[in-house]
Amino acid sequence: MRTELAVVGAGPAGLAASLAAAARGVHVTLIDAAEDAGGQFYRQPAAGLGARRPRALHHQWRTWERLRDGLAASTVRHLTGHHVWCVERNSASSGASGRSERSAAFGVHALLGRFQDEPVTVHADAVLLATGGYEKVLPFPGWTLPGVVTAGGAQAMLKGGLVVPGRTAVVAGTGPLLLPVATGLAAAGVQVAALVESADPKGLVRRLPALAAKLPEAAGYAARLLRHRVPFMAGHTVVEAHGEDRLEAVTVAALDPAGRVRPGTGRRIPCDTLAVGHGMLPHTDLAETLGCRVDGVNVQVDDEQRTDVPGVWAAGETTGIGGAALALAEGHIAGRSIAARLQGTAPDPREWAAAASSRTRLRQFFAAVDSVCAPPAHWIEQVTDDTVVCRCEEVRAGTVREAVHGLGAGDLRTVKLLTRAGMGWCQGRVCGPAVAGLAGCDLTPTRRPFARPVPLGVLARTDHPAEADHTTEADHTTEEGPS
Repeated sequence: MRTELAVVGAGPAGLAASLAAAARGVHVTLIDAAEDAGGQFYRQPAAGLGARRPRALHHQWRTWERLRDGLAASTVRHLTGHHVWCVERNSASSGASGRSERSAAFGVHALLGRFQDEPVTVHADAVLLATGGYEKVLPFPGWTLPGVVTAGGAQAMLKGGLVVPGRTAVVAGTGPLLLPVATGLAAAGVQVAALVESADPKGLVRRLPALAAKLPEAAGYAARLLRHRVPFMAGHTVVEAHGEDRLEAVTVAALDPAGRVRPGTGRRIPCDTLAVGHGMLPHTDLAETLGCRVDGVNVQVDDEQRTDVPGVWAAGETTGIGGAALALAEGHIAGRSIAARLQGTAPDPREWAAAASSRTRLRQFFAAVDSVCAPPAHWIEQVTDDTVVCRCEEVRAGTVREAVHGLGAGDLRTVKLLTRAGMGWCQGRVCGPAVAGLAGCDLTPTRRPFARPVPLGVLARTDHPAEADHTTEADHTTEEGPS
């Protein structure tokens, strides 16, 4: 399968880039694992559920309608249900800045089919990575109980399945995501017993000028919280979840200015659901495999959204968590830049001046948010030795601490080798922040050859990617297993 531009990810950034590039004559193939466009932000309920007012689950609905209708009317080829596991550079080509006539610069390898065992390769002259982000998970005693979900998970259940995780919920953690989750659950009939934000209220006040752009939106959420009588507890955190077979209550406590739990402030709140979130992390697996520079946890890009690998652009959460509006601006800039470069002309930044201005403003806003809405500085002190840290391998905090203090481990890789934390199905994506916190080291990207598990039979056939465009029934005679 051949295209000029392969866009990986059909969220806000990927949609904006695809439409901008296609409008300028570029042959675009949009590749996404979901069955519908929109990503996590614009997640839609399945058609079979018969949702009568899906717009009630979203804000920025009109923006989504424009993107959806624009995609339908465009020349973009949209591949749904395609799980990209690797983007490979073709050494015979030099990317968008100097394309070879003999072959495409990149091979985008994906899996499809019910069991994700059918290989497809899209050959492209340029690639845009719009792979989004995932939630940061921090452990605490009781966090593995049924009924404890991530904040984004609760929102996804509501948006995509029209279901709620329970009848009485506590929404806790830190960051802007907590507001739409709490208001969405309350509007769906869940009794939200508390919205618990660990950020220091004084810190929010100090950064008010930088946060002013979003005050009207925040005021709207506040009004809905008041309407549903949701108690708001700022400067607090969940220290423990209680229950036998499932969640029955949580203990919430106040934090001092240093981020430590104030003794004697614990308060037990009955609930059957805890939606907890501590921010997000960018998906960078594909970028790391390509050799793109990653600074901290973000893929680094220039003013055109180009990475340091010729022919590869990145936009949206993969370059830094910043929400849908920022992703749209970055995607639009990337799409225009790619179109110009593929057509052999120098891009004119004046063409995307409005999007660049929006990008600057939103990056400044989310930098202020990050400075205020960080996890409590001493959250590790609440993690007991018998608290499970790595759920895949059932590694407890005490084992990690022993590897650090008793065996001298000082980085994630050494802890992984000594304890198996991070060796499970998620490959450390879930437990990585917790292990890094317990080990006292930075959360550094781990370069992996694959972004997701791949059947061995597929790997055996990827030596000849041109033959992997479509899989016939005979191709399944090879016995396959998990990697």
